[in-house]
Amino acid sequence: TGTLDPFATGLLILLTGKGTKRSNEFLKLDKWYEATIRLGATSTTGDIEGEIRNASDSVIPNFADVQQVIKEFVGEIEQRVPQYSAVKINGQRAYKLAREGKTVEMPTRKVQIYQLDLVDYNWPELKIRCHVSSGTYIRTLGEDIGEKLGVGGYLTALRRTQVGDYKVEDAVKLDDFMRKNGVE
Repeated sequence: TGTLDPFATGLLILLTGKGTKRSNEFLKLDKWYEATIRLGATSTTGDIEGEIRNASDSVIPNFADVQQVIKEFVGEIEQRVPQYSAVKINGQRAYKLAREGKTVEMPTRKVQIYQLDLVDYNWPELKIRCHVSSGTYIRTLGEDIGEKLGVGGYLTALRRTQVGDYKVEDAVKLDDFMRKNGVE
């Protein structure tokens, strides 16, 4: 149910057989993530897979500034859907259009950031943990935090740790599942 960015790790719920009828139910569940944001640069994709551009010389934000900016993102916010996303634009996946070099106007949507914790900050690396509504783009959140700090930012790591009540530590690893079910 849903997708994970190619560089991301963590929990992905898989449904089979008649269980696939419940797909929308799982898609709408809240999600929890851990992310690492590289400040002081931007990426064309919002993550390590894009073309990286170092920001011009800017003032390095201090810990208090970072804490304050993070607090500003808690609650209902409006996000622009990233060009490199699975959202369909005129029947085609946005990431496919972006890879073809086509620029399209991406929609915005309201999302809910229930909790956003600063886990660690050691310039230029910022680690966060967040609990968000379905439809929230953590890559966009990382970019927005970097922009608000005035230094730019992109994700270097992303891990989904929970979907609804389902936690990554309780999940079956894909390799184990495949082996158990005779799929090589």
